Amino acid sequence: MTIALIDYGAGNLQSVHNALLAAGAQDVRVTADPAVVLAADRIVLPGVGAFAHCRDALFGIDGMVDALTEAVEAKALPFLGICVGMQLLATTGEEHGVHTGLGWIDGTVKRLEPADPAAKVPHMGWNDVVAATPHDLLIPGEAYFLHSYHFAVTDPGHVIATSDHAGPIVAAVARDTIVGVQFHPEKSQAYGLAFLKRFLDWRP
Repeated sequence: MTIALIDYGAGNLQSVHNALLAAGAQDVRVTADPAVVLAADRIVLPGVGAFAHCRDALFGIDGMVDALTEAVEAKALPFLGICVGMQLLATTGEEHGVHTGLGWIDGTVKRLEPADPAAKVPHMGWNDVVAATPHDLLIPGEAYFLHSYHFAVTDPGHVIATSDHAGPIVAAVARDTIVGVQFHPEKSQAYGLAFLKRFLDWRP
């Protein structure tokens, strides 16, 4: 099984690569080549930083968005977006202006505005992951988060997990063969590795 780990200059690639191997992956290809993406069995899109920067970097690779869309929407390959990689699934993002995302899951990425002023932004550290809509990949636990923006999802049925930071926030989304997590599996120790293993074993 080949895993395409997308390299667009905006992801924590080495940590995600190592975590996938630790979870049991045999063939992880760090790539910016659309042909490799189309030939893979599964796709992982990491993301660290601002939505606008990540969006521009991903869309700036010639043919990459078309390849991702064909792989996920036409070929129905399992896809995992991590942190900003999850946020890029949205219709739009509001970080540093308004920018279009991949549009695979309707919603908008908005700045965190906790109800309690004592709750700091960014939301950083370990927090509960609470199951929302049942999904094969998601079990309750604790994971590591680091983000200042959150995914306000239009259809609650696409939310498979939430967390709380002085108010509910989306921790994971899913539609068909697409899954996205706001937390960092590669930094979430046993919980994160178990999640990645389920992704590798997933037969949607």
